[in-house]
Amino acid sequence: MRLSAKTEYAALAAVELARRIDAPAPVRIREICAAQGVPPRFLVHILLQLKAAGIVASIRGAAGGYRLAKPPDAVTLHDIRSAVEGPDDSVAAVTTELAKKSRTATVLASAWETAADAEADALAGITLACLAARCGPAGDSMYYI
Repeated sequence: MRLSAKTEYAALAAVELARRIDAPAPVRIREICAAQGVPPRFLVHILLQLKAAGIVASIRGAAGGYRLAKPPDAVTLHDIRSAVEGPDDSVAAVTTELAKKSRTATVLASAWETAADAEADALAGITLACLAARCGPAGDSMYYI
């Protein structure tokens, strides 16, 4: 499976927000960047896309930042990927066009669709709550000596 850096950064930010779901104050961009190593100039645009998709909410002002707009168990990796990458095109346009002319291309297009559906189903089954639980509480970093 190939993921863009944009999708990876969006997932890292969303999981960080899920880990801090009970924090009294919204999470600032610089806190997410420091915790996850995400470049701030990309994160600003990514958070705007997640906001437009209704996944995060922004709080303005001096004490502002970001929070999840939905409970962590209601947001999946599929939601995040769709928010930053757009709707899935499960089969390439070339295969779709060839499928009109070739039985082999029709069979191949069906196989690509099956694989894409399986991938989408797998991502839809992984919630931010599950990932946040696997990461442990926020601020609980591991140190190696």
